[in-house]
Amino acid sequence: MFSIYKKGQGKITRISSALGLIIVSGAGCYKLYDRLAGSSLVSDRKMQLLISTMIPAAVFAITSALFLFLVNRPSVADFMISAEGEIKKVSWSSKKEIAVSTFIVIVVMALMATILGLTDFIFGIIIDTILMPK
Repeated sequence: MFSIYKKGQGKITRISSALGLIIVSGAGCYKLYDRLAGSSLVSDRKMQLLISTMIPAAVFAITSALFLFLVNRPSVADFMISAEGEIKKVSWSSKKEIAVSTFIVIVVMALMATILGLTDFIFGIIIDTILMPK
């Protein structure tokens, strides 16, 4: 049931996906713990503590096992293997290209903000002159 399908292929993608899903599940289970600990389901303090800890722990264990099972299903694993292969084919930009592109984007955005601000100011004056003549 939990054997690794195509062991060694798409390893980083599968581990990252499973780990990300487990982290999200853990955050949800922590929130569930907070809700259960703050509620008064039963009057006995020990039973309340048992309920507020064991239910989130069980949910976390079940979802973690489910995520590990899902990332090793053949259809999901094949998709992740091919996705990792495609990512390896991408030609990434150099730091210099990214810095130049970022600078250009910042300059263009500042220029557009200035032009839009001036246009708004001018139209505001025109509208005020038309609607409230002296």
